[in-house]
Amino acid sequence: MKKHILLIEDNDNIRDNTVEILELANYKVSAAENGKKGVELALKERPDLIICDIMMPVLDGYGVLHLLNKNEATATIPFIFLTAKTERTDLRKGMEMGADDYISKPFTDIELLNAIESRIKKTDLLAAYNAPVNVLNEMINEFEGKDALEKITLHQPQNQYSKKQAVYKEGNHPQKLFYVISGKIKVFIANEEGKSLTIGLYSAGDFLGYTALLEGGVYKESAEALDESVVAEIPLASFENLLHQNPDASKKIIQLLAKNIRQKERQLLDVAYNSLRKRVANALVILMNKYRQPDEEQFSINISREDLANIAGTATESLIRTLSDFKSEKLVSISGSKITVINEQDLKEMVN
Repeated sequence: MKKHILLIEDNDNIRDNTVEILELANYKVSAAENGKKGVELALKERPDLIICDIMMPVLDGYGVLHLLNKNEATATIPFIFLTAKTERTDLRKGMEMGADDYISKPFTDIELLNAIESRIKKTDLLAAYNAPVNVLNEMINEFEGKDALEKITLHQPQNQYSKKQAVYKEGNHPQKLFYVISGKIKVFIANEEGKSLTIGLYSAGDFLGYTALLEGGVYKESAEALDESVVAEIPLASFENLLHQNPDASKKIIQLLAKNIRQKERQLLDVAYNSLRKRVANALVILMNKYRQPDEEQFSINISREDLANIAGTATESLIRTLSDFKSEKLVSISGSKITVINEQDLKEMVN
């Protein structure tokens, strides 16, 4: 069955060309030349996806999204903004209102179709896995344990992430809870100059992304794979039902939130008051405690100097100099991106 797309665009040439592209891609297309008519068509036809310009007469794109979000029949329709405005404040405003994606003008046919296909696939996947709340209820007693891992992989979709691939991005509207099956995930914040600070490390058996779900807002941080990772995704509706129906689940989430707050408080103290050597040593100890394998005598990890600097809260150049000192002092050995801790005791004493 053809997917139905509603295009709301006031520019005649862009609207006609985009309709032609979508029809050639075998989509059913409706078009409106302003926001008011777009809302009327959305309510009448209930499309599978809406593409909407921001700057329009009568009713702009923000107004369209606001009205559709207030109507239960259209609130869950995937919504993509089509805009020439690329300022960060405009992007953030749209995402905070619940937009799913942006396509910036001018765009290519491939950029348009890829954005649509990606959003439709995610929506179909969400619908397919929206039901198994009973599975989540069964796993509450072992919310972070091995049994939970086995149950969640049986009933939830899994995505593979390559190194440096984003799991979610700051400003996006959350739709799911993430559960790490394998690999390593970092969560970080970045300023407008692009400088980052890693505020969380996750491995197999960890949940992430739940803070934004509980707040009902957008992500205040970004998550990215440190290496090849597999992550299961629990739909938002299932997560909310779980919390509403099972007090044990709510208690577990509160415990996770409290743990995260303690870790961030400790990290802020380290960045504010500890020496550079102590911060780098602490970063290595954190990685060792988080990712060391049970049978691993000497801890080794492949990690970029930039990622390690972001964990330590320092500049990459300073991190490299400090690592060189650690190597000379035989605290660590270095081979390319691989760092091996060879004097664990002295490294821990430096931290303490």
